[in-house]
Amino acid sequence: MTNLKEKILPLSLTGLIILLDQIIKTFIVKNWPAHPRMIKDVFNNDFLLIYHVRNKAIAFGLGDKFPQSAQSVIFIIIPVLVLGFLVWYYLKSVEFTRLQRWAAAGIIGGGIGNVIDRIFRPDGVVDFISVKIFGLFGMERWPTFNLADSSVVVCCILLFVTVFLPDSKKKEVKVNE
Repeated sequence: MTNLKEKILPLSLTGLIILLDQIIKTFIVKNWPAHPRMIKDVFNNDFLLIYHVRNKAIAFGLGDKFPQSAQSVIFIIIPVLVLGFLVWYYLKSVEFTRLQRWAAAGIIGGGIGNVIDRIFRPDGVVDFISVKIFGLFGMERWPTFNLADSSVVVCCILLFVTVFLPDSKKKEVKVNE
């Protein structure tokens, strides 16, 4: 049985991701013009570039041509409902392992970070990280992203992987029988 402390502690990651995401985005907005030519080559080798772009759509620019009313529903209302369900399930469920709780908390933090942008930044979500992927998936560079996006993707992968890993507690019980 999961106690309250084990459920609440991972939510500190949620708060940290939201805070860092918004601080970094605010820094980018104030110090970097929203122009793809204003580039900072972090390692001087074209691998990691930092530049300020805005995305009114979702991943890979999907939905950019949707009417404004549809964008509001698809990119704000639906994510808020999904995040609300995830928070509710997170708090009510006893099925999550400790690692899965931390992964879910990271997903919630990243999701909230981008919803904040969609609600309070009329020019769209602030993206600023561009990584060279050397032709993988037919692209030289991965689409520009931000800390919230990274948190959602990494934590979703972690959550997905942990669902398919054998449960060590069940193994221990079988060994002891």
